[in-house]
Amino acid sequence: MSTTVDDLGAQLIAAESAHVAHNYHPLPVVAARAEGVWVTDVEGKRYLDLLSAYSALNFGHGHPAILAAAREQLERLTLTSRAFHNDRLGPFATALAQLCGKDLVLPMNTGAEAVETGIKVARAWGYRTKGVAPDAATIVVANGNFHGRTTTIVGFSDDPTAHDDFGPYAPGFVHVPYGDADAIAAAIDENTAAVLLEPIQGEAGVVIPPDGFLRRVREICTENNVLFIADEIQSGLGRVGETFACDREGVVPDVYLLGKALGGGILPLSAVVANEDVLGVIRPGEHGSTFGGNPLAAAVGLRVVEMLASGEFQTRAKALGEHLAQGLESLVGHGVTAVRVAGLWAGVDIDPAAGRGREIAEKLLARGVLVKDTHGQTIRIAPPLTIRATEIDWAIEQLRHVLS
Repeated sequence: MSTTVDDLGAQLIAAESAHVAHNYHPLPVVAARAEGVWVTDVEGKRYLDLLSAYSALNFGHGHPAILAAAREQLERLTLTSRAFHNDRLGPFATALAQLCGKDLVLPMNTGAEAVETGIKVARAWGYRTKGVAPDAATIVVANGNFHGRTTTIVGFSDDPTAHDDFGPYAPGFVHVPYGDADAIAAAIDENTAAVLLEPIQGEAGVVIPPDGFLRRVREICTENNVLFIADEIQSGLGRVGETFACDREGVVPDVYLLGKALGGGILPLSAVVANEDVLGVIRPGEHGSTFGGNPLAAAVGLRVVEMLASGEFQTRAKALGEHLAQGLESLVGHGVTAVRVAGLWAGVDIDPAAGRGREIAEKLLARGVLVKDTHGQTIRIAPPLTIRATEIDWAIEQLRHVLS
């Protein structure tokens, strides 16, 4: 019996469910193609992508300039390992260091790898530069954080789903309330190597700290000879209307952790970026990755950095973010209890009377809009920075409809 178009999606979902570990709970849609801000499923239905793979697709699906860079490099050289030099890594690292205003780049692949690398760098700096006693270094982290899924990282998560049943956990992390600079100051002692924060907490529901918080954290870290590590993996590279979320307060951290959009939405690429006096503590053989800094990723990353250097995407995100905020705020009191918006990034708290976040996401899916829920009552909105105002308006109308 031949497979019809109507049941193809269900069959593919069943095959995935049977043979892929159930570490995700996806919405019931099977994507087959995408272009720009639109995704098409196996049955030919189109959806407006308001998730952007958690900001990995800041430049949309299949951006021509990024695809061109990848195609050109695919024909030349894709992988050497770092046992040898390649002709793409130097130009990429130079451009990214300039974008960040730093000296050095340590390339990796995934966001979690960047965070793990940042932790190792902070500890090495604590011992080799600051003079912390051996094995005594601590790092201050925030409640509600989401920095990745490795065992070290989930060990300092306070989300039971991420944390529970994966111990024993690595010691050396001190928790403080997010947005409370005084608590950070109180948590620092002679063994503190770093403060690790998301300038805006994404997985927590696009939680934006109080005005002046990041500036005060910068001051506290400087006063106490402690590294300020900014996890800009979701918030950075144009998402919030600035190159980095730290730019919203004119703050420069000691270490940037970057990922997601750095790979242009077509491959994993992450990086730790800092000055020589910080990243220079890592010696040959102490850290690495077979694929980290590979020429294909470096070629794509270079193109991404060149696109960001123009400022075009940051400007779009800022202007369209104001448009998005205006539309979402009109829903407060009409099925929405609160919204938090930074550029083209929004957390929308759903009134329980209107349904749970998952239910709203499923209803939006039926109307051709892709979003993702988090923490029960919140949906996250993060469209590609190439979205148009008319498409934002259409998406908000769909949300207004499902809430009513």
